[in-house]
Amino acid sequence: GVAIVLGISRAFTGPALSSFAPNIVPPNVLPTAIAWSSIAWQTGAIVGPPLGGYLFAWSTPSAYGMATGLIGTALVMSMLIRRIPRGNAGAVNPFRAVLDGLHYVQANRVVLGSISLDLFAVLLGGATALLPIYARDILHVGAEGLGHLRTAPAIGAALTAFVLTRMPLQRKVGVKMFGGVAVFGLATIVFGLSTSFWLSATSLVILGAGDMISIYVRSSLIQLHTPDAMRGRVSSVNGLFISASNELGEFESGIVAAAIGPVEAVVVGGVGALVVTGLWARWFPELWTADRLAPPDEKTAT
Repeated sequence: GVAIVLGISRAFTGPALSSFAPNIVPPNVLPTAIAWSSIAWQTGAIVGPPLGGYLFAWSTPSAYGMATGLIGTALVMSMLIRRIPRGNAGAVNPFRAVLDGLHYVQANRVVLGSISLDLFAVLLGGATALLPIYARDILHVGAEGLGHLRTAPAIGAALTAFVLTRMPLQRKVGVKMFGGVAVFGLATIVFGLSTSFWLSATSLVILGAGDMISIYVRSSLIQLHTPDAMRGRVSSVNGLFISASNELGEFESGIVAAAIGPVEAVVVGGVGALVVTGLWARWFPELWTADRLAPPDEKTAT
């Protein structure tokens, strides 16, 4: 029951937090802010699991107490954000608002292409779900090695996000987004075929780096190409796609691994991510030819 309540609260919190950024950060530095936000997220992904494990081993209440304290700190910090105008979203019927958000995503080819590209690429290339099998049966590194493998993608993502804060993408962002997804697929294939722990870990670092480039471009395009009145609803749709790609991708990886084997499942998933990259480049030329993160009218205004 508590887990269900937590999931519901996160479903509301995610879109709200995503909609904050364009209202408190100038558009010209929003991509850099997104990169810093990703660094914070990936740092938590790197530090959180081992820290939680040590605290849990020491005392179960201390692990949950630390989590509660950190969430409370985040709540206090969020209350310090200045008041943001609500716009006219409150006057819309909730069910109509959901439909409006879906219709907007369907009509905006750049937003639809970037969201769906991530959905299908991650859905097919969910190699991280099979890390326990690789650690135990293929790489033979045990629980300690599994911890390092789980951390590797976050390390690659965090390093890439830091580079993007210093050198934001300026031109041909659509091509670079597709390139990031292609790197993600190739790294997945290398990881699937590898029997060396260091090659596997390196592949996962590169996988995280490619995924971070895709996240950076996708998040920036969605935020900058969406009107303020629609941003919360579009963020909700994006959050739904992300959840579907992660959870369903892990489910798909497990089913395929049980059917044809873990190595074959990972390699097929990586090839599938490459196929999706090629198809989306053909089906969404607006996304492939996107030159800058901001839409043309905004570039002119700035």
